[in-house]
Amino acid sequence: MAKASPVLTLRRNGQITLPSEVRRRMRASEGDVFVAEVRAPDEIVLRKKSLVDASQAYFWTDEWQRGEREAQEDIRRRRVKRFRSAKALISDLKR
Repeated sequence: MAKASPVLTLRRNGQITLPSEVRRRMRASEGDVFVAEVRAPDEIVLRKKSLVDASQAYFWTDEWQRGEREAQEDIRRRRVKRFRSAKALISDLKR
């Protein structure tokens, strides 16, 4: 049986309180920013918005984050090497 969706009430000043279960599942906390997309006169979609400095935006792209996860996995599995010099690194790359 499907779990019932919570019913929300629009309060004074246009405020809606998100139930704790919704906040937990969205990993939302006080101060988070959301975007409300009106899809129809009786339907909205609420999305959590990440505010990232433009100079750091590349770091949060899907491609960069995939690379970060891959690098972390390589480190975790000890698939890394240390070199005493750039010459030693280049020599290893040529093998």
